[in-house]
Amino acid sequence: MRGMTTTPRHQPVHPSALFGIDGLLSEEEREIRATVRKLCDKELRPHLPEWFEKGGIPARELAKQFGSIGVLGMHLDGYGCAGLGAVAYGLACLELEAADSGLRSLVSVQGSLAMFAIWKHGSEEQKRQWLPAMARGEAIGCFGLTEPDFGSDPAGMRTRARRDGSDWVLSGTKMWITNGSVADVSVVWARADDGIRGFLVPAGTPGFQARDIERKLSLRASVTSELVLDEVRLPASAMLPEARGLSGPLSCLNEARFGIVFGAIGAALDCLETTLDYVGERQVFDRPLASYQLTQQKLADMTLEAGKGLLLAVHLGRLKEAGTITSEQVSVGKLNNVREAIDIARTCRTLLGANGITLEYPVIRHAANLESVLTYEGTSEVHSLVIGRALTGLPAFH
Repeated sequence: MRGMTTTPRHQPVHPSALFGIDGLLSEEEREIRATVRKLCDKELRPHLPEWFEKGGIPARELAKQFGSIGVLGMHLDGYGCAGLGAVAYGLACLELEAADSGLRSLVSVQGSLAMFAIWKHGSEEQKRQWLPAMARGEAIGCFGLTEPDFGSDPAGMRTRARRDGSDWVLSGTKMWITNGSVADVSVVWARADDGIRGFLVPAGTPGFQARDIERKLSLRASVTSELVLDEVRLPASAMLPEARGLSGPLSCLNEARFGIVFGAIGAALDCLETTLDYVGERQVFDRPLASYQLTQQKLADMTLEAGKGLLLAVHLGRLKEAGTITSEQVSVGKLNNVREAIDIARTCRTLLGANGITLEYPVIRHAANLESVLTYEGTSEVHSLVIGRALTGLPAFH
């Protein structure tokens, strides 16, 4: 009709397309991303609301599925591991966490904590015994460092390891341990007379118990446990021979933090993609919610932060592949990307309105999970202090 105009609608683009991300990736990296995404979409996403609501997952089945596509320890060389680059591993973490943080946690703890500890600090016998089975997902590992009273300060750990003849005897408690109750082997760190040492504790060892932590409201699609060691006797061959002092467990934590740099952006992008679909369909005052300026302002701001976070992640991945990345740079990535991801999840929830608090959409699940991601592998406060120390040369931890 005369006098009436319609606003032309342009073809929407994916948020990452605005940053030309695919042009920064190799064909192999894009294929790995697509493989993990396909597994998540076809086999895992349909079950995630139920797993989250019930607070349980089929961990052993999942481990074998992840092993079948080669993502367990994929950045390690030899012993059945794929030996792929850091960016490829990061993209796998991104797609896993786009499904659920708990899935990425299972893979991160398996590959970057338990397997990496054995690969970097273990004996040849330990590597051959455990790594091939762990890479296939036939054996699950966990990483026992955090204690009830010592999270951000692992140097204060109270778990003790004492010599008794040729054996070691371990006593203590570990807390918030992902994969703990389903693990076939636990990498446990304890204080010995010559410093902090790592030990491999097989499931079923007398005196060793793993108990699930119940009533969680975050990372519900993940196994989280308490480990109790009561005079656990181990042979001398159970000790990781190449690890002495805090540098041993901290080297493993740096590997896991790197995966989070990518993973958190995966959760953010999933929230953003969900929200873009929703606001395009949702009618408010006879117009799509997406057509309002305030909505587009929120979408633009979230896309900027997600895109910058993804660019940072890829850049850090290339530094890691070159062997030049520093722990402070990993802290920059972890602090920034998790902080922005949780803000994006919360903002997306506002755009979904009341629908945003239901498990029909993944947004509230991501927001709840990211509360844990903000804390584990170094709290946001600790990473701020790591960056502050790098900038000033002055430690402010005490």
